[in-house]
Amino acid sequence: MTRYLVTSALPYANGPIHFGHVVGAYLPADVYTRTLRMLGEEVLFVCGTDEHGVAITIGAEGEGTPYAEYVARWREVIKTTFDALHLEFDIWSGTSLCPQHAPLAQDFFRRLDRNGYLQQRSGEQLYCEHDAMFLADRYVTGTCPSCGYAQARGDECPRCARWIDPLEFTDPLCKVCGNRPVRRTTNHWYLDLPKLRDEHLARWAREHEWKANVGAFVANQLAEIEPRPITRDMQWGVPLPADTAGATAGKVLYVWFDAPIGYVSFTQEWAARQGRPDEWRRWWQSPDTRLVHFIGKDNIPFHCVVFPAMLHGVRDGYVLPWHVPANEFYNLEGGKFSTSQGWYIPLTEFFQRYDAESARFYLLSSSPETKDSEWSWKDFQSCVNAQLADTIGNLITRVLRFVDKHYAGAIPACAPEFEAELDRVLLAECGVFSDPAESIRAFKFRRACEQLIENARVANVFVDKLAPWSLQKSDPAKAAAVLNTCAEWIAYLAGWMAPFMPHKAQAAWTMLGLEGAPSAAWPKLPAAGAWRRGLAGRKLGQVAGLFPKLDDATVAGEIAALQARKRT
Repeated sequence: MTRYLVTSALPYANGPIHFGHVVGAYLPADVYTRTLRMLGEEVLFVCGTDEHGVAITIGAEGEGTPYAEYVARWREVIKTTFDALHLEFDIWSGTSLCPQHAPLAQDFFRRLDRNGYLQQRSGEQLYCEHDAMFLADRYVTGTCPSCGYAQARGDECPRCARWIDPLEFTDPLCKVCGNRPVRRTTNHWYLDLPKLRDEHLARWAREHEWKANVGAFVANQLAEIEPRPITRDMQWGVPLPADTAGATAGKVLYVWFDAPIGYVSFTQEWAARQGRPDEWRRWWQSPDTRLVHFIGKDNIPFHCVVFPAMLHGVRDGYVLPWHVPANEFYNLEGGKFSTSQGWYIPLTEFFQRYDAESARFYLLSSSPETKDSEWSWKDFQSCVNAQLADTIGNLITRVLRFVDKHYAGAIPACAPEFEAELDRVLLAECGVFSDPAESIRAFKFRRACEQLIENARVANVFVDKLAPWSLQKSDPAKAAAVLNTCAEWIAYLAGWMAPFMPHKAQAAWTMLGLEGAPSAAWPKLPAAGAWRRGLAGRKLGQVAGLFPKLDDATVAGEIAALQARKRT
């Protein structure tokens, strides 16, 4: 049986995350896994924090905080944001926390070395004399030798996506202190990516089905691929295995090498918690597994080239990625999210003021699937007020409040003589409805959001067309049948809502007086004569509004606050 192993890019434990991160790699994965489970698929959702690297040591040392405490704090901060958005992982861990991680990362190193995919090189590296340390790639900036971008990182240019060796910079600067580093000789291990490309990776990538924005990246990366260093001169990280590294001391696995191995080690940790320590192999070493990586486009090289090369190179039966639905960048009101520049939304305050599930839906509906997109406060307001409150919320409350008032709080029956007529009107004359799961499975989350709203709109048209408040006076039996039909549709709507807004879906389900959860099974598309659940006689729960509206003053205040935070 096919199973789905779903991962979200490991957030770096060096600061808070923002909505750009959330919609890029985490929220779509949560919706995807929830939908697959409702469809009866076997799914495992794996995530945790990336906790090694120089950026973390610099941050911790600047605070005078031990490294482990530093990453533990940010691990908790990040998880708190995910919890506020109701993201649910099967395993949440961290690369310095997971007991299986260091041994597994060292095993990857050994196997790659034994299989002939590692090279030892003695060469020059940039060294900051002011900070007395070798500089990790990302702590060097300079002008991109390819496109001339003046603020290129030492590992990659964010403008043209070219991989960069910091020694290529003619104007390198240390990001820590701003001084110009010098060159010093050191010895490191390199992953022989050209050999792995020529042996297997190029053919696999060529035959693989990619999103359009991913395929172009992969082709460019493979064309320019070079051996890549996988060790660093520092103390915080996974030490090189002593039996392989010999007398070499003070070196750890480079963070980009050990981080993706966290997907596997976290799965091992999950299996150990289940009391089945070998269960992880069924997920990582079975041809029945479909491995899906949710990432932002800046992570495409690592998840579509480097990590697949590592998985192949260890020769231990690992599956390679089945799909990598990478997203483009998500911005904020015309600019990039930036805490340092004050261009951000304080999420703790956001969740105190606004509904998290409305934010889930808006983020998905504006997600950067094929091109960059952005958070707009006015668009958020429009989404909440027009789509969620007026289309979904109003449907549910106006139908159920009418039932509560006029039918003693119990869903009326639909007499058999009305079923065929009402099915025809609802299913054929009130607009197009469709299955959001089809779009979700195709990683088209924006379209799935549109489908959910369209499906709610069908029922609103049905209510307006048949006007049960008027029918109650002229044809009470038909009015009851119309309201019963509306309640049946709301039950379907709650099921369709469940992956997007799980708590709102549960609230709607409970208002209908239903037990259990709407997420128990995915509702198939209604078909005439064979879709009703039989809700007649159900006592309603407490009926209440689902989506508080946002007024103009509130939105104007948020835009003004954003401008006030901005630092030039």
